[in-house]
Amino acid sequence: MNRVLIVDDDAGMGDMLESALGRRGYEVSSCRSADEALDFLAQHTVQAVVTDLRMKGLDGIQLCERLVANYPNLPVVVMTAFGTMDAAIAAIRAGAADFLAKPFKPDGLALVLERVIEHRKLVEEVSLLRERLETHQTFETIIGNSPSIRDLCEVLSRVARTSANVLITGETGTGKELVAHAIHERSARAKGPFVAINCAAVPEALLESELFGHAQGAFTDARRARAGLLLHARGGTVFLDEVGDMPAPLQAKLLRVLQDGRVRPVGSDHELEIDARVLSATHKDLEQLVAAGTFREDLYYRLNVVNLAVPPLRERGNDVLLLAQHFLERFSRENDKPVSGISSEAARRLLEYQWPGNVRELSNSIERAVALTQHDHLIVDDLPPKLRNYTPPNTPGAPPPQDPEALPTLAELERQHVLRVLEAVEWNKARAARILGLDRKTLYRRLEQYGSDG
Repeated sequence: MNRVLIVDDDAGMGDMLESALGRRGYEVSSCRSADEALDFLAQHTVQAVVTDLRMKGLDGIQLCERLVANYPNLPVVVMTAFGTMDAAIAAIRAGAADFLAKPFKPDGLALVLERVIEHRKLVEEVSLLRERLETHQTFETIIGNSPSIRDLCEVLSRVARTSANVLITGETGTGKELVAHAIHERSARAKGPFVAINCAAVPEALLESELFGHAQGAFTDARRARAGLLLHARGGTVFLDEVGDMPAPLQAKLLRVLQDGRVRPVGSDHELEIDARVLSATHKDLEQLVAAGTFREDLYYRLNVVNLAVPPLRERGNDVLLLAQHFLERFSRENDKPVSGISSEAARRLLEYQWPGNVRELSNSIERAVALTQHDHLIVDDLPPKLRNYTPPNTPGAPPPQDPEALPTLAELERQHVLRVLEAVEWNKARAARILGLDRKTLYRRLEQYGSDG
């Protein structure tokens, strides 16, 4: 149960709010002054504070400033009968999470409390995940604290110290090359080069020359001899990305290189010794390709001494928020924009989305959001349309789409849309009215009908 502290020198108002919020599932305590509230908070934990603006002694703004300084993650909602813009600005500048003008309905306050408490929980969750990450993470380039990522890093720490060939598998965009880099950087070959090639991106005629090199005159335009990547990686690591797309003739030549530790450049009569560890990656099922006869079984076993499966983002839980915050900080620096966080509703969308493009898609989505946002926090409107419009499959309590009797009324759809727009713009009523095509008086009347004056 969430605990809320009400601070108001009006005993009647305090008692009314205590009773109303109690009926809505909150555990409520009341104080009659700011000093009493500070003494109370020194001994008790609450999830939010609701304070009046005008009080004897310390007023609501001064209390808010004290609370922000001493309890930076504690959301404070300021309420007042003096609902001027100056008062609202002063409350927000003091660090208030939200501002309510009296009179308001208890449902409106409950809605605001639900939003600010949920946002605090998300902030604390990200903070806790970061703390665990700093304590347990051994690979700086791999961000995550989910069980699947912890298991991956544990195996990485062991395999990195060996000379074994590693096959890294996983969907496109999961970060397979980051895993390869992590292995290289923790290996005895870390001071040597890390050389990568995408086998699917280079035409077959050039791939052999890129890998093995060529002699002078080996083909048209080969005016001088050139060492291939396997020789360039001497003392280091070669990373063969999308190895499942390697043409069959090159598979046989690569197998011979791995067996003999020597390479013959195209057009040359001489073999040269190589000294490189081979890491490879693919999003394809190589066992199926072996069964279909399109990938050599003996090469598969040469490459797959150790298999590392990188989990898709949709299976990594709250890692989505850790990665989103990481990308937000990175792109904020690059674009010199003061964007510091993600709203609770936007964070919920990030967690619900299935991320078919994995970490690469998340990075792209956050970069776009940072570039377009006009706020210091990302909100739902900043996210790409496919995230804004995404509906989670099998949402609990959602009526089956084929049941006509369970479909919402037009009035209910309108209510949901109005509240969704308000949530997306952080309850900026003027902006919401513009988006909805309503004047502000009409919007206020709708909110009164919905019992949501937040």
